[in-house]
Amino acid sequence: MEKPGKLLIGRRRFMLAAAAAPLATTLPFAQAAPHDPLPSWRNGTAKKAIMDFVGTVTNTESKEYVEPENRIAVFDNDGTLWSEQPLYFQLYFMIAQLKEASPRHPEWKNDPVFNALMTGDVNAIVKQGVKPALELLAVANAGMTTEEYGRKIDDWIHFARHPRFNRPYTDLVYQPMRELLAYFKANWFKNFIVSGGGIEFMRAWARHAYDIPPEHVIGSSIKVEFAMKDGQPVLNRLPKLDFIDDGAGKPVGIYRNIGQRPIAAFGNSDGDLQMLQWTAGGKGARLLGLIHHTDRQREWAYDRGSPIGLLDKALDEAYAKGWTVVDMARDWSRIYRFE
Repeated sequence: MEKPGKLLIGRRRFMLAAAAAPLATTLPFAQAAPHDPLPSWRNGTAKKAIMDFVGTVTNTESKEYVEPENRIAVFDNDGTLWSEQPLYFQLYFMIAQLKEASPRHPEWKNDPVFNALMTGDVNAIVKQGVKPALELLAVANAGMTTEEYGRKIDDWIHFARHPRFNRPYTDLVYQPMRELLAYFKANWFKNFIVSGGGIEFMRAWARHAYDIPPEHVIGSSIKVEFAMKDGQPVLNRLPKLDFIDDGAGKPVGIYRNIGQRPIAAFGNSDGDLQMLQWTAGGKGARLLGLIHHTDRQREWAYDRGSPIGLLDKALDEAYAKGWTVVDMARDWSRIYRFE
């Protein structure tokens, strides 16, 4: 015979279960909503292309399955991962460095590149190209150790503010691209920055902004040399360019630093065209993405004819070959994290 206490508990459970039974038959079965890895991307062709591609290359039963060690994704920086208007952000850093160094270089007063940078003449700066500006910066910081230069970058990134938004420049990283980088990483992709900007400049903050380690940053570089300073081994910056990682230099930089062709590439300008073409030339599934700046209210709208981020030939080729063109106004519900 059961003890009275145990019997009472059993009856109580039965009555509670009986009372809940009608609810169980009338309420739908609750299911957890599926996780969206790209919440700042609106549903559309761009988001679908990205997710279909990842689903294909990570599915072991797919004919286009790609082993994790071969899942290489490359991204331009300016205009692709963060904004680039009204000037490439590194140019603001260069201007600050050149102003600081100018008393030691009176000859710069007659230099058209220096004068264009000091006056913010965008058309003149772009007409000269990135090489003369980098050469000036190399001279300005010649003899500085890589650690000393890194501290200057850290200080600038911490204190400088964007002229339109009055925020640190790293606040102008695109939230949808943060999500894309994280989505790729979660699926065992290795993400690389491939930019015409200075490699040391980007390496200083890429881990914080993008979760990309410094060894995964490929960019334009200055020559350095080993030296002993106060009994300590250092690397000194020299007043000479080493490599320009822009245009046709991007595939070269990828090959030198990665040693294999990517399966995914994202850019936003004609300077990224050769990187996209080289990525597209491989076998198997490929994802080629082009960020099209179409949102004048939240960011900027520009493409053909723009002195910064010119997008002309690459846009034509993207449409002709069926690459994924990301329309910023249409495809992104949110541009910056602070919105």
